[in-house]
Amino acid sequence: MIVSCFIIWRSATGFEIASDYLGRKLSHGVKGATINAIASSMPEFLSSFFFLFYLKDVNGFSGGLGITAGSSIFNLLVIPVAVTLIILIRDPSKTIELTRKVLRRDGIVLIITILILILIIDRQSLKPIHGLILVMAYIVYLAYMFFSMKRMKNGNQEKPVPEYYPSQQPVSVKILTLKLECLIIGKKELNPRNSWILLVITTLVMSLGTWLLVLGTKWLSDGLHIPILFIAVVLSAAASSVPDTVISVRDAKKGNYDDAISNALGSNIFDISFALGLPLLVYTLMYGPIEMEPVVVEISTELWMFLLITTILGAILFNIGRKLTLWKACLFILIYLLFVLYVVGHAFQMPLAEVVSDALMGFVDWLKNLFY
Repeated sequence: MIVSCFIIWRSATGFEIASDYLGRKLSHGVKGATINAIASSMPEFLSSFFFLFYLKDVNGFSGGLGITAGSSIFNLLVIPVAVTLIILIRDPSKTIELTRKVLRRDGIVLIITILILILIIDRQSLKPIHGLILVMAYIVYLAYMFFSMKRMKNGNQEKPVPEYYPSQQPVSVKILTLKLECLIIGKKELNPRNSWILLVITTLVMSLGTWLLVLGTKWLSDGLHIPILFIAVVLSAAASSVPDTVISVRDAKKGNYDDAISNALGSNIFDISFALGLPLLVYTLMYGPIEMEPVVVEISTELWMFLLITTILGAILFNIGRKLTLWKACLFILIYLLFVLYVVGHAFQMPLAEVVSDALMGFVDWLKNLFY
């Protein structure tokens, strides 16, 4: 899993460079929620595929559920903390102000997406129609984003950052450290051709990293005798969220605060709808419905209910003053620590986790009565 984290991180760097160039004409906010979000969420997408098609059972789907749920909670809570700390450490007088329109747009879509997923997974049998609903939700979101965006007046590409392409290092070092952007781009300027080549090669390398992540998750689950869902939701999710964090921090350093936060929110929308929906659609079309065990249904629903409540709370905090501050960062990290304690407690069947579970399932019952 440590090796997979390194491979995912390094390949995601090249992937982000290529996707950043290809999406250079998108307006701020839109770029973060679409191109950046997809680029940084490829590990979750590939992991969901590998979990399903490697294990070929309900454990495979629960692994995909765990990694997307955990990654979504990580993105929502930890990325704003990383952005806030990096910016304020560099310049304590800096003000990290966000655009309310971007927050409301992505926040509302994310809440709707989570509600759709909760209503889908809270059932015994998952069919192709459920995967199709999730995929269509993301397609509708993408269509809205691209049709409503305002293109930047100056569509010229930004010059490549020099440290991405060091020429003084030997080729062997670049290969060992997986500096794919150095090998493919080198001293050349970015253009559509080499950007697409870099995108394809980094995706292939990232696939290797996510395969190792899935394999490590399975071995760790077997070795500790803990359901794979609990391993995936904390450790695997954190490993797969490295690209999201790196891209958001880079955007924040450039002053693109809207992109930094919309990348986190957009990544969650992508994870929930497309990264989980497409593997579910393809798998059920090939092998038939996935029959969910009651325990997996209950735990998965609790996790996504936790994310829904956290998202609503996060949306409220983001809109209070429209600024990222240290007290907000402290609150976000406290909520994430509570989430980790809840997952650990659930894995080892601690009494406190049962109390939280009952409360979360109470919210779910209320939702079902509201929608049905």
